[in-house]
Amino acid sequence: MSEEKSRADALKEELFLDFKNAALRMESDEVAEADRYCGGYKDFITRCKTERETVSYVADLAEKAGFRPLKKGSACRAGDKILLNNRGKALILAVIGEKDLSEGVRIAAAHIDAPRLDMKPSPLYEDSDLALLKTHYYGGIKKYQWTAVPLSIHGVIVKKNGETVTVSIGEKEGEPRFVVNDLLPHLDGEMRKRNASEAIKGEELNILVGSRPFRSDKGSELVKLQILKLLNEKFGIIEEDFLSAELEAVPAYPAVDIGFDASLIGAYGHDDRVCAYPCVTALLACGKPLYTTLAVLSDKEETGSDGNTGLASSFLADFIGDFAADSGFSTREVLRHSSCLSADVNAAFDPTFPSVHDKLNAAYINKGIVLTKYTGARGKSGTSDASAEFTGHIRKVFNDAGVIWQTGELGKVDEGGGGTVAKYIANLGVDTIDVGVPVLSMHSPFEVVSKLDVYMTHKAVLAFYSA
Repeated sequence: MSEEKSRADALKEELFLDFKNAALRMESDEVAEADRYCGGYKDFITRCKTERETVSYVADLAEKAGFRPLKKGSACRAGDKILLNNRGKALILAVIGEKDLSEGVRIAAAHIDAPRLDMKPSPLYEDSDLALLKTHYYGGIKKYQWTAVPLSIHGVIVKKNGETVTVSIGEKEGEPRFVVNDLLPHLDGEMRKRNASEAIKGEELNILVGSRPFRSDKGSELVKLQILKLLNEKFGIIEEDFLSAELEAVPAYPAVDIGFDASLIGAYGHDDRVCAYPCVTALLACGKPLYTTLAVLSDKEETGSDGNTGLASSFLADFIGDFAADSGFSTREVLRHSSCLSADVNAAFDPTFPSVHDKLNAAYINKGIVLTKYTGARGKSGTSDASAEFTGHIRKVFNDAGVIWQTGELGKVDEGGGGTVAKYIANLGVDTIDVGVPVLSMHSPFEVVSKLDVYMTHKAVLAFYSA
């Protein structure tokens, strides 16, 4: 009997699929390395609250590592490091490999925009002696989560004279914060009757920015006048300059460890900067790769990837075309032999809300980077659906490199769904599959990820670049 049981256990070990907790599979020194790596990530995610700040941070790292813009007309050589800064809101880093470009490139692509509150073109107004800013939310949010949360304001203002002013208020110690007010439970009887999606309406996401009037005059809108006076003194702007501004309100708190064991990271903007950071660190660590490698950081994914900084545009294909032409190859020739990891997060299984997941096909915290063959909604609409051959290739790459990985779908069939940038790159003729970090409380102002999963994403992308 015991012999039969041991034979069954051995056969199960050989035949069953079992994604075990990474902490049980990693050596203690690698766990320590993962914690160390995530110290750098926490600094990154704390400092990079917007796509512009992310591009600035990464471009600075890259330039210090020797990356330079492509010089037109000069052929690329193995080891060359190339940088494309697309309008300060998207970025491509490339390291030229040993093999000819005609054999394709290796792309890891992530988006660096995140759900937030954008200021309207004419945002500032006064009501009942309070000054507020009107907003238009960006991306998919639960609007009620953005009330009674300390906010900071980031972005740029292009002044009437053409000068660009960079704005960041609310992140440093001693700086003021901002807030969207909520209604007290004693008076919210009518609000409680609303559906959850309308508990707070879009036009109610107004940010409180001041309450003291301009003292040396009489009349209306003196609180608004005082706020404009302060902004004029600090930034040299007038109200009309809001019309040519990009101002974003985001949560004003740093990344922190979560749990008694400090095994998790809580922060704003994990989706998708938690995948962007490993794409960059892996590229900086890959040395002289066999194939030309690219880290692509794109904008606008949360609103459909449209626009000239989103991956529905031609900026990636144009970049490849530029250095391919200088090396004597066509863009089509390079792209059809290329492969891509679309690095984007997946929804981690939450035992508090189990009904939205198929437990056999869900992603789990601490089980490594998630391999997602397809995303989309309902009948797989809006997805590229990676081939069996390419999925098998990536499995082998990860296994050979000792990467801890798992598979996962974005919830049950017909439960909802979502998309990534994968389809836009696949549409160029590139073999593409989604991979990424599982996230709890995705799209909220405070998302949670596992340190081991973040580190495994770095290790996975590095393995892909090196394969």
